[in-house]
Amino acid sequence: MEDAQIIAMFADERTREDAFSHLLKKYQQKIYWHVRRMVINHDDADDVTQDVFIKIWRNLEKFREDSQLYTWLYRIATNECITFLNKKKQKQNVSLDDDNSSYLSETLADTTYFNGDKAQMKLQQALLTLPEKQRLVFNMKYFEDLKYDEISEILGTSVGALKASYHLAVKKVENFFNNND
Repeated sequence: MEDAQIIAMFADERTREDAFSHLLKKYQQKIYWHVRRMVINHDDADDVTQDVFIKIWRNLEKFREDSQLYTWLYRIATNECITFLNKKKQKQNVSLDDDNSSYLSETLADTTYFNGDKAQMKLQQALLTLPEKQRLVFNMKYFEDLKYDEISEILGTSVGALKASYHLAVKKVENFFNNND
């Protein structure tokens, strides 16, 4: 089902639940993996994903269609991830200037839901050394194959800045692999 059809169905009280079911079917897995790559832990990703879709349910009728639906969904998911990670930092009494890499690295190592091989684990560890924004950009570009203009809409950042962030992220990942054989 096309996004425009989902939005039109959602606008009608009689078909709102069906529309949301279609939206879930179309986007739930993509949003989950976007969230999972940021928060690492499966249970946390489930919780954040649920929060994302609650927010979507409450706000979809306000969607102005000045962007594509999936970029709006990713923006909500990205913001929920950042909010979640900041709350985690505060709970652990970590300075907001510090990054999440040590917590997330421990989570990655401890998770029973990670079923990747050693190379995938090493890539995830490399990504956790990146600043949050670079990790977001890398994940969206590398794993989700989004275009820079789509990422720009989601993050509210210029395409030039995104290209620079992605380039820096790639260099840091390469250095991680070269220095951690």
